[in-house]
Amino acid sequence: QVQLVESGGGLVQPGGSLRLSCAASGRSFNTYAMGWFRQGARKEREFVAAISWTGSRTYYADSVEGRFTLSRDNAKNTVYLQMNSLKPGDTAVYYCAARNGILTPSTRGTSEYDYWGQGTQVTVSS
Repeated sequence: QVQLVESGGGLVQPGGSLRLSCAASGRSFNTYAMGWFRQGARKEREFVAAISWTGSRTYYADSVEGRFTLSRDNAKNTVYLQMNSLKPGDTAVYYCAARNGILTPSTRGTSEYDYWGQGTQVTVSS
């Protein structure tokens, strides 16, 4: 079992930055691939980014490539999503997820992740 708690959301102006954190508790965090998803109003939950358990591989949605950076600190059982150049279209609830399995570039479905956090709201507005 892995428990995930997101933090760092809030209100930011367009062009601004936020860093989301996802703290994990439970066994063997450093053997899980981690991902971030988001769900805007009246939209389905969509893939944002993912990182392998070693941190050596990261994958991003086209919509955030070059603006968002995903990293992890296995000593602290935490993953970080640095979000820069934020746009109103990035407004959503952001969810952290853990996957007990191999991560590939196509591992982007919600059903491919085993554990989920409760989410943190990110609002980009002037």
